[in-house]
Amino acid sequence: MAKIERKYMAHYINAGTAEAADYMRLGKDLEEYSPEMSAKVEKTPNILGETRVNITGYEKSGAVEPYFAEKGDKLFERLQEIVDEQLVLDDLKTDMVEVHLWEAEASGAYPAVKQEAYIEVTSYGGDTNGYQIPFTVHYTGQPVKGTFDPKTKTFTATGAGA
Repeated sequence: MAKIERKYMAHYINAGTAEAADYMRLGKDLEEYSPEMSAKVEKTPNILGETRVNITGYEKSGAVEPYFAEKGDKLFERLQEIVDEQLVLDDLKTDMVEVHLWEAEASGAYPAVKQEAYIEVTSYGGDTNGYQIPFTVHYTGQPVKGTFDPKTKTFTATGAGA
């Protein structure tokens, strides 16, 4: 067995629309991106001195910080639109695709999981290193299994929810 390098777990965010997806890979200026699962845990003690544990769901989210703005970058344009127009509700909706680059398929695609998400811009501005727009991705809905082709940036659903 061999350890998997971090670069092989890829995270793509849709900077376009649901109808015209435009996936951008996160990571250029990030030293870390680790979506937090934040499980909903119910613990119930019983008269035997034991505790029953039920995990009933997750409130998954991931912080993208720093995010440096670059002219011409579709994700920057999307984030700036959120800032300028102070978008809310479904105007913040997008999707994320997490791609397992360590498991190549014969077609050139890779196993992937797509999930609806909302973008929360947490601040904007930054220091002398450049204009920054850090944001948090809040995952919602059910994950959909499929494949992702990094060359065409296309997700194809193959599992439940397809």
